[in-house]
Amino acid sequence: MWFSRKIRLCSFKQKKNLSKSIFFSAVALLLTCPGISQEVPDTFKKITDSLIKAAPKTYSEIDAVLKPTRRDTSLMRYFSNVAYRKNYLDGQSYALNQLGTRYRNISQFKHAINLHQRALDAAEEAENIEFQIFSLNMLGVVYRRNDAVKTALDYNQKALELAETIENPSYGIKRSINVSVNSIGNIYQALKQYDLAIEQFKKSMVLDAELGNKLGLAINNQSIGECLEEQGKLDEALKSYEVAIALDKEIGSERGLVICKNSIAQIYIKQKRLQEAVSVLEPTLIASKKTGDKFITSAVYINLGWAFMQLMRYDEARTMLQKGLEMAKKFNFPRNISKSYNLLSELNRNTGDYATALEYYQNAVLFDNKVTNEVNLRYVNDMIIRYDTEKKSNQIEVLAKENEIVRLKLRQSRTSLLVGGIALALLAGILYILHRQYQLKNDKKLLTLEQSMLRSQMNPHFLFNSLNSIKLYIINNEKKNAVHYLNKFSKLVRKILEASSLKEIPLAEELETVELYMNIENIRFSNEIDFEIIVDEDIDVHTVKIPSLILQPFLENALWHGLSSKEGEKFVKLQVSKENNQFIDIFITDNGVGRDVAEEIKERKVLKRKSVGIDITKERLSNFSKDYENSFHVKIVDLHDEKQQSIGTRIELRIPTV
Repeated sequence: MWFSRKIRLCSFKQKKNLSKSIFFSAVALLLTCPGISQEVPDTFKKITDSLIKAAPKTYSEIDAVLKPTRRDTSLMRYFSNVAYRKNYLDGQSYALNQLGTRYRNISQFKHAINLHQRALDAAEEAENIEFQIFSLNMLGVVYRRNDAVKTALDYNQKALELAETIENPSYGIKRSINVSVNSIGNIYQALKQYDLAIEQFKKSMVLDAELGNKLGLAINNQSIGECLEEQGKLDEALKSYEVAIALDKEIGSERGLVICKNSIAQIYIKQKRLQEAVSVLEPTLIASKKTGDKFITSAVYINLGWAFMQLMRYDEARTMLQKGLEMAKKFNFPRNISKSYNLLSELNRNTGDYATALEYYQNAVLFDNKVTNEVNLRYVNDMIIRYDTEKKSNQIEVLAKENEIVRLKLRQSRTSLLVGGIALALLAGILYILHRQYQLKNDKKLLTLEQSMLRSQMNPHFLFNSLNSIKLYIINNEKKNAVHYLNKFSKLVRKILEASSLKEIPLAEELETVELYMNIENIRFSNEIDFEIIVDEDIDVHTVKIPSLILQPFLENALWHGLSSKEGEKFVKLQVSKENNQFIDIFITDNGVGRDVAEEIKERKVLKRKSVGIDITKERLSNFSKDYENSFHVKIVDLHDEKQQSIGTRIELRIPTV
């Protein structure tokens, strides 16, 4: 915090003197500097010496001098080395980040990560918060471009949390906050949460407008277009791309123009405007090669092959798709590899080579299984859909009964007044009896439906978290962890499905289920959590009955609100005891940060976990207790040490047995 205050106290006169001593002389010298050079010109050496002597601390001050040469890797490497030797860590961090960005843009991700990590180390040593935030964001961008979504999210969230500690952020920090918001939107997009992604991109656009950042506006319009395209809203997507391309033309962003034109051509292909797509893609392919970005070039090759295939120009299509696939394999672009395999399969099927088509299709399937776990996600969605369908079927059945009653009334009205009067009197009595029976039956159905609804709300929520972790392991190509996780998850799903149809289950079954759950969650916490179950000897866990799946929400709350933000030793202890034959007592104790600190952390985060599991659990316990003489009891206790410092939380759960 001392550093940020120092920046804010920097006077206008000091900044003016800095501009006079460095900037004006540097601009004149840079007019003679080459764009890319193997040897460092004397002019740039003088600029380096002047800049290091002045030692500005902010990104904007350094960039004002080095912006004309920041894309020259030779000059940036020279500046980084000199800054390191003279202990000018702020300048070293700037130069290393520029080098990392250049390597990222030519798809050399391993080198880019190394450079951005070195930049982060230099910024931390210099205690320069602005460059720490910038470096964290750049690491997040590289990992996202390499489809390491979980790691990318960690870096971007850390950057955002660090930026939000600054009371009066500088222009550079505001730009970094915007990068974090945009990057989180991109991560939502990668996870196919398109509405959430668009919401983040729109937030980012508001910040871009405040900062006058036209490049950011172009990028966010492009991203919104991609989300709309994935949702099948092609006309809306095309409008977003056209806004983005207009902004890219205005600021002269060659790379942005290539990305937008490739996206517009992809829309044309989907709209069967194939000749227009080809006329856009052919010059775009040449332009993409000039940018050096292999990811974009690979994508343009693939789209051009797709367009040729739709035009039945099969030889040209095969050439383009093979080039796109080779480049995607060489530089490890999972999405492009998958798309190439699928299109090559379709191409060979169209040309009658079914054996090769099958081979490409099998490769596509195998590769998709490594990248994402869509099948499991669809399974969870099907569970939710089946529940909604069942509820709608019940409503239709009720409407059908009411309609039948109406038809009966109409037929009865055609009889004579005398017969009609008698019939109406009888009908009124019958209807009253039927109505009372219907009410009683409906009340019973409503209670059962509420319980089913509670289970459906709990199970998909819990399953989605686990499936999302499996998906991230697969995306990160961690095969052993993925297989290990899937084995445990399959056993857990089986137990959940068995228990979900039961109102109550033996305590032994519940303890086995939560032990599986904690093992799975512990994998996501890198096995840092010590979980222990203690059961008193006088309790027969096979005869004691409790509501099914009742303990998991409390354990989830302990993990994500208590332990996820804690450093060092972490433990959760589940203890089962019995003071008398009327109740069973269950205590869940953790050594997390406590509820007050957890709430503060939650308010600072962009991504907030809305926890409703405990409220639902209390409702289920209330329904469960109706069949017993005694009622349930839930109490949350904050634990403190002798100095009144929070040392964790304990859940006290008393469940009736009589």
